[in-house]
Amino acid sequence: MDRAFAGERTKHEFFMKEALLEAEKALRKGEIPIGAVLVQDGAIIGRGHNLRETAHDPTAHAEIIALREAGAKLSSWRLPGAILYVTLEPCPMCAGAMIQARIERVVYGADDPKAGCAGTLLNLLQYPGFNHRVKITGGILAEEAAGLLQQFFQERRKK
Repeated sequence: MDRAFAGERTKHEFFMKEALLEAEKALRKGEIPIGAVLVQDGAIIGRGHNLRETAHDPTAHAEIIALREAGAKLSSWRLPGAILYVTLEPCPMCAGAMIQARIERVVYGADDPKAGCAGTLLNLLQYPGFNHRVKITGGILAEEAAGLLQQFFQERRKK
């Protein structure tokens, strides 16, 4: 996993804050608060937040929604040079979608010890057998991202 340099970290934090805003939208809907934004050439080309419960769709993860929005906007499933910012380390499905989309990098907030495929549980994004590898930067605004998840699950346990 790559470490972010000072100027790069500032850029990553800016876009991670946008992903956190998406996560807050999910939280307000009673969804697990995960948010994502997809950036290409310094502009956001896709946004998404978790909608699995709302849409009754196991594929309605924040990353998938952001990738779909960007693909529709650009009329292409190939998104070379794009950076996906997501508040939680990607799961196997989302990691696979990022590889398929040929994104350049994923930047995530909190590690996911149960399903993280950017190096925590396993690293699908850089598996040498695949035809594309995605660069990884983790731990950007991790406390804020983890805090939203903790808030959600604490509230859920109270109910």
